Amino acid sequence: MCELLAMSANTPTDLCFSFTGLTRRGGETGPHKDGWGVAFYEGKGVRAFHESGASASSRIAEVVQTHPIKSEVAICHIRQANVGEICLANTHPFIRELWGRYWVFAHNGQLSSFHAPQGFYEPVGTTDSEAMFCDILNDLRQHCDRETPVDEVLDRLVALARNYASEGVFNLLLSNGDWLFTYCTTKMASITRRAPFGPARLKDADVTVDFESETTPDDIVSVIVTEPLTTDEQWDIYSPGEWRLWRGGEVIRSGYALA
Repeated sequence: MCELLAMSANTPTDLCFSFTGLTRRGGETGPHKDGWGVAFYEGKGVRAFHESGASASSRIAEVVQTHPIKSEVAICHIRQANVGEICLANTHPFIRELWGRYWVFAHNGQLSSFHAPQGFYEPVGTTDSEAMFCDILNDLRQHCDRETPVDEVLDRLVALARNYASEGVFNLLLSNGDWLFTYCTTKMASITRRAPFGPARLKDADVTVDFESETTPDDIVSVIVTEPLTTDEQWDIYSPGEWRLWRGGEVIRSGYALA
């Protein structure tokens, strides 16, 4: 399996602390050494980094850890390959344009028997994850448009997630830069940090940060992960079938869609 990390914030925020913890699991404290990627939204643009090797030993990942790229939405993934060869084309997160926005997708799980019907969007690599991403966008392109209210788009996403989950393990991160949709079948947790801020210590690295010195009283920053990254904070654990829609660091919609 793989591990996921996402951030939703109400102000541009760097991901250095959480990303440092995640990268250690990519071949050092964890087995997810078959590629890594991260995508940061900057307005309607996306700054992305991908590699097919282990993040724990990556010089590029080291640069991302130490360079404070600020974003309101970010999606990260470290891969333990189960479907598709180890190569750059199979490295998450995947990115496509729809309705004048970049959509970013990362998946943890396996639907080995999944075969998407041919459509406008086609996978470049050979993973079931990218095939599902293309299937999601083809469905939205067919049934919605750029003027469709977010609640109607959300209804389609929830229905699709339920269908995928009926075929296997499907933990999902999906964003269009405005909102972040998350869905869990097995493992996912979140934490929302707001004033009064305090210190936090990573599980996988000897790193502690005092968020009070890094934030303002108005900041709201939420982090969503496969496994909690810190040892001294209370994480909120998703239930199987639970989905949440995030915007500006807050959950704006949530529910359950059991397969």
